[in-house]
Amino acid sequence: MGVDGRQRRVTGFAAMIGLIVHLTALILPSPAAAAGAPGTATAAGPQAAPPPPASTPAATAEVRVEGSHILVNNEVFEVRGAAGAGRLDLLAGLGATTIRTYGGDPGPILDAAQKAGLKVIAGLWLSHPRLGADYADPAFVERQLAEFRATVEKYRDHPALLMWGIGNEVEVDLADDSKVWPEVERVAALVRRLDPAHPTLAVLAELGEGKVARLKAAAPSIQVLGVNSYGDALLSLPARARQAGWTAPLLVTEMGALGQWQAATTPWGAPFEPSSTQKAIQLRRYLAALKAGGAGPFPFLWGQKQEVTPSWHSLFLTTGEWTEALESMAENWGGQAPGGNHAPRIATLVVAGNESAPFGSWRLGSTGEVRIKAVDPDGDPLAAHWSIREESTARSVGGDPEVVPPAHPEGLKSGDLDGAVVSGLPIGHYRLFVEIRDGRGAAATANLPLEIHDRPD
Repeated sequence: MGVDGRQRRVTGFAAMIGLIVHLTALILPSPAAAAGAPGTATAAGPQAAPPPPASTPAATAEVRVEGSHILVNNEVFEVRGAAGAGRLDLLAGLGATTIRTYGGDPGPILDAAQKAGLKVIAGLWLSHPRLGADYADPAFVERQLAEFRATVEKYRDHPALLMWGIGNEVEVDLADDSKVWPEVERVAALVRRLDPAHPTLAVLAELGEGKVARLKAAAPSIQVLGVNSYGDALLSLPARARQAGWTAPLLVTEMGALGQWQAATTPWGAPFEPSSTQKAIQLRRYLAALKAGGAGPFPFLWGQKQEVTPSWHSLFLTTGEWTEALESMAENWGGQAPGGNHAPRIATLVVAGNESAPFGSWRLGSTGEVRIKAVDPDGDPLAAHWSIREESTARSVGGDPEVVPPAHPEGLKSGDLDGAVVSGLPIGHYRLFVEIRDGRGAAATANLPLEIHDRPD
């Protein structure tokens, strides 16, 4: 992920709350969602069956770019999937065709994808100048190129390979990005010489002013454009990319309902995170717009990570349950959510006694309460798990790693399917989390920023 080049729009709290008017219709899912050869015997006794013939290796697919399309074996290939790793059978069941990786050895995921019937965008991680990469150092450049050369030569004939992803938001947070584009070209040109059978992709953090033009001018070996984009910027992304002069295939290599840099915040700067239900509503809108615009979508993250919170960009919980976003993906792609199940829905999470309050604010020593309304479309019995953590002060750039903030279980006095009671926290800023599980592998998430203060009433 990245911040530089994206539209840093601050969405008003009222606009985010406005999503709730859609919840009634989204509480229920849409109808659309609704043996070996025997051995021989001789006088000496039974003989073992001869070993089966070795299976014929799958042939390497012919992948090429034609206009705005990706063709695999001369047929248009609908590129859609997720960014991340793991649980590829589940991803394929949603109707996905592709998994996108970021870097490292792609061998294990290529093998897993082949078994699952998916293709792979294998990422070649270009080191970022903002993190110390020095592209003026010939020794560094050659070391990195040697690593990429070894990877491409090793895996270019793998039948699950779709294309090579050259970097991810390498231009982020640079006052002058002119030095990164020649390096993108250097790598892309190397890849095309080594493996002309698979296209090259470059991934940008949104489009920015003139970014596409700079990429095209400096890196003509790039054949497919990837853009990481979030929130309502997704609605116009295909049109904006074409207006910027990109006519070849377009992929949205990361997408989500709302970036933390776009969200409204508390007075102390904590961004308001939509619930998993609200995220799924938005994801349905964005997937429909991208399909109409001919852009291949990759919701982020197929997995789980801490970024502001453990749930903001995660399609799964830390304990493995999936969220409603997978239903949004399946509906758009003609697949099915795991087991035909539907995730719980959270209609509201509010401060008791002040339902319009955007956050909890309680005086030191007092008791605060919140109320929740959650349902399950399948009528499954639900269970609520509540927790409190300190508010994260990390505001990483480009999805850099963050530490999970400390937990404060002493502040949670009770919690169930009706709400939670908070008391005994010291002065500070916190976040109250709730996870609603259906016992069948699906869950819903929401959270509320809190402050404990000693200001006079």
